[in-house]
Amino acid sequence: MKELKERLKVVENNILNENITIMIIGLGSVGGFLLDYLVSRNDPSIKIVVVGRNDEKMQSRVNISRVAATIRKQNKSKICIESDVDLNDIDSIQKTIQKYEPDFIVNSSRAYPGLKYGSISWKNVRAYGIWTPLSIRFTKNILEACDRSDTNAIVINTSYSDAVNPWLASAGRAYPDFGSGNLNHLIPRIRFAAAEILGIDDFWNLDVMIATGHFHDVCISKEGQTEGVNVPLRIYYNGEEQDIDKAAIFKRCSIPMPTDATRNMMNASSNYNIIDAFITCVRTQENQRVFSPGALGHLGGYPVVVGYQDNALNAWIDTEYFSMDEMAQGNRESLLLDGIEAIENGTLVYSDFLIEKAKNAFGVTLPKEVPFDKIDDTAEFLINNIIKPQLGQQ
Repeated sequence: MKELKERLKVVENNILNENITIMIIGLGSVGGFLLDYLVSRNDPSIKIVVVGRNDEKMQSRVNISRVAATIRKQNKSKICIESDVDLNDIDSIQKTIQKYEPDFIVNSSRAYPGLKYGSISWKNVRAYGIWTPLSIRFTKNILEACDRSDTNAIVINTSYSDAVNPWLASAGRAYPDFGSGNLNHLIPRIRFAAAEILGIDDFWNLDVMIATGHFHDVCISKEGQTEGVNVPLRIYYNGEEQDIDKAAIFKRCSIPMPTDATRNMMNASSNYNIIDAFITCVRTQENQRVFSPGALGHLGGYPVVVGYQDNALNAWIDTEYFSMDEMAQGNRESLLLDGIEAIENGTLVYSDFLIEKAKNAFGVTLPKEVPFDKIDDTAEFLINNIIKPQLGQQ
């Protein structure tokens, strides 16, 4: 794929000319919530293309969004439906991308729909990395289609981007520019906790600077602790750094959350935030900060600046508050706890402790390494030997 900076020239021009196309691939709960949020912008310059296989299901979801938005007097964006797109068929995806020439592509597809993988893995092996071959399965096809179509789109992945994006990058393949979810779910909790400790009501004036991986999003959110890892974190109130005990903040981050599809409001909001950052930056010429797992192909989650460098729109890892080495080390530690020992030369390496836990919990032996050309086989292995038995299916 073209370099991000080159693609951003085209995206910038389309934003300035009020001709923005956003493609959502997969209209499950994440894609559906994202559709609602985009429609609620009430922005006639935005065209939304929803892509999937089930025309009737997609039409019904689009109809409810249109009707609900019209009640709120927020239905100025055009919505197009592109059905019968098979995510196992790269040519099918490529033709759709070439047809619409989107500025943003959001991959919200799932290789095994209707299941929150973490509902199986956290209680059994306490690690999400086991599902990485499933998470990358459709993502690699979509990015191959992006590469073949020579798209100018900014690509956002919603499926375990901490590991999926760098896996693609390490294999020398086209990879998503950003990931959504995970790290973003933690930052509001930290804001609420810090505001409570400081005794303030205007939590929106708190700035959180943090870099960490998926494991710590889950561990801190569920348990209010970091498993002994020093997570890079700084808190600012009205521009002044606050001296607050990290452990006290993390302890307050464990707040009740639903376990059903409504959780995906957070992931959809992360996608929206990235899209909004680029649109806002171009329209106001002011830098925006986002937090993204798998940002620019890096392992784990990072703060990212969307802004102008040498009069050109760009995006880069924010190293103002933490060094790149410090953030990278913290992310490696977080991903190791998530069951991923390494990602290098197109190969995923599971940790020994995950292999042992999977053997004890599921009676299966994971391969130590998953080469790029074994992704589909390993994904099928996970479905047939772990997911289906756990769901009582044969």
